[in-house]
Amino acid sequence: MIKEIETRRSIRKYSNKPVEDEKILQLIESARIAPSGSNTQPWHFIIVKSDLTREKLGKASHDQKWMSNAPIHIVCVADIRARINDDIDITLDEDSPQPELKLIIRDATIAIEHIVLEAENLGLGTCWVAWFVQEDIRPILNIPSDKYVVGIIPVGYADETPKARPRKKLEDIIHYENW
Repeated sequence: MIKEIETRRSIRKYSNKPVEDEKILQLIESARIAPSGSNTQPWHFIIVKSDLTREKLGKASHDQKWMSNAPIHIVCVADIRARINDDIDITLDEDSPQPELKLIIRDATIAIEHIVLEAENLGLGTCWVAWFVQEDIRPILNIPSDKYVVGIIPVGYADETPKARPRKKLEDIIHYENW
């Protein structure tokens, strides 16, 4: 697995080769089996193939036009109802105070990273996109206000080979026993 971790890159140029449905399902399966706090599994995934919808998602993501070049977008949505069962009105956005929101975002990001690494394993390129606000993204996909869009993952066959970006040295980030 270290190979996939080392070779994964953020891809922003994709070939026009379609992504096979079996591979898309395999990506979602890798996310489905991800760990989550108290096994709440708060994630849902919207597979977007429509040219128009992918264009709208890119526009709502600070006009990142390159996004529509990817043939598939996987939109990861976290459901706070996995942790709050009360039948109360909740609207989630970037300033929501619920501590459970942090927990579902944490768990959904684990699932997203499973997708990104499995994509690398399958020979697919991806890029995390999270530069958007909820009120702009949710209406595009008819997502209820009590759900939180954690990320959009454009997926496709890479048409570029970015170089590795610099990383801190191991000795600069590791601590033993205490800070």
